[in-house]
Amino acid sequence: MLNDWLSVVVKAIHIGAIAFWAAGLIALPFMYRQRVGLEGTPLHRLHAFTRRLYVGVVSPAAFLAIGSGTVLIFLRGTYRARFSAKLVLVAVLAGIHIFSGLMVLRLFEPEGRYPMWRFAIVVPATLLVVASIPVLVLGKPTLTMSGELAAFFEPGALSRMAGRLIGGLK
Repeated sequence: MLNDWLSVVVKAIHIGAIAFWAAGLIALPFMYRQRVGLEGTPLHRLHAFTRRLYVGVVSPAAFLAIGSGTVLIFLRGTYRARFSAKLVLVAVLAGIHIFSGLMVLRLFEPEGRYPMWRFAIVVPATLLVVASIPVLVLGKPTLTMSGELAAFFEPGALSRMAGRLIGGLK
């Protein structure tokens, strides 16, 4: 009973955190495009707001989403092919997050700019990844993996691999 209640609470936190994380990653490129031609006080205001959004909202939401998702793994015991596919999508989202943070650092230097071609790639790619996650979670498609890949993702695979690497473990 407690496990069910805890799962519901953690899942609600997880969904909310993903929503904030995804919304922030989608909004940031639109803010980057506002950099064009700004100087002085307007540039500093945009920079401060962008950094505050990234550091104060998007990054904590990412941490909370990944942390609560990890807790859900242990509470729910999810080990299916679509779960592995979801983890790949979350890793891609984390990569987008990292590159977005690097952009915040570089964009507001004197010669910083955010070209339209990058915007035209990043926004649709982010939307595709964000939209694919609920498709996997809610649609529950049947995915299959090849034998070697399935063995890599099955429960206990990490301890077997680590045992071979460090010796002494079976």
